[in-house]
Amino acid sequence: MRESPDLSSGPLSRIADALERLSPPPPDLAALETASSFVWRPGAGGLVPAPVQSPPLRLLLEVERQKGALLANTRRFAQGLPANNALLWGVRGAGKSALVKAVHAEVSTEAPLLKLIETPREDFAAIPSLIARLQQAPFRFVLFVDDLSFEGGETAMKALKPALDGGLAAQSGNLIVYATSNRRHLVSRDARENDRTDLHWSDTAEERLALADRFGLWLGFHALDQDGYLRIVTSYAAEMRLDVPPEDLRRRALQWSLERAARSGRTAWQFITALAGELGQRP
Repeated sequence: MRESPDLSSGPLSRIADALERLSPPPPDLAALETASSFVWRPGAGGLVPAPVQSPPLRLLLEVERQKGALLANTRRFAQGLPANNALLWGVRGAGKSALVKAVHAEVSTEAPLLKLIETPREDFAAIPSLIARLQQAPFRFVLFVDDLSFEGGETAMKALKPALDGGLAAQSGNLIVYATSNRRHLVSRDARENDRTDLHWSDTAEERLALADRFGLWLGFHALDQDGYLRIVTSYAAEMRLDVPPEDLRRRALQWSLERAARSGRTAWQFITALAGELGQRP
């Protein structure tokens, strides 16, 4: 009589260990009771509490239309009403990520069950298991995907499809997706899009665009003019009570933006941070 193979060592054991690593255990949701915002780190225990690092909503200027739309959408979602997945697209440093975090911080004071979970791109493969668990939890979740793109593979599409697919039923559930992107359509233009014979690529491109269309709320962010940039700088300086004459503040803020070839909310905040440090003041 032949003996059964010993699976505790050798190649079969190594294969089993590898499969176990590829299929991590379901995420532990116990941390949801302890904080309001998290980062999804499947390799570091799952949901890691992460305090919001963003200016308060009242300090985010020059984005009033975007602020109002996202705030209203988030409040509806927190109240259990139908709401849209949101795509915030536009130039770098315009305040897209800051707005998502600031809106959540504002609404969560009114609705403590609202949780923000940021999902880094390198951990996209584990998002489906997270979504499956979150849908069973007694909270409401904003799944935040920063700098989303569908380039270089289908991982992002496969990961987000369970959350983005569906109509009113999905939109009235307990999970919504907010994503930011530097591209309006998430997919860069490619010469192959005009090649009708490349059917595989054409189908893939259509699938990507169809998934992008699942974002019902699209908010565009554009480059600031000089006056807008200076209004933000002045607001930040007043908030931090920086003792700098207005003309000096203006001159130095403009010099800062010229050296970086950028005028944005992020540039303004970096300038104020450097200035506060120079003056020995803390936020």
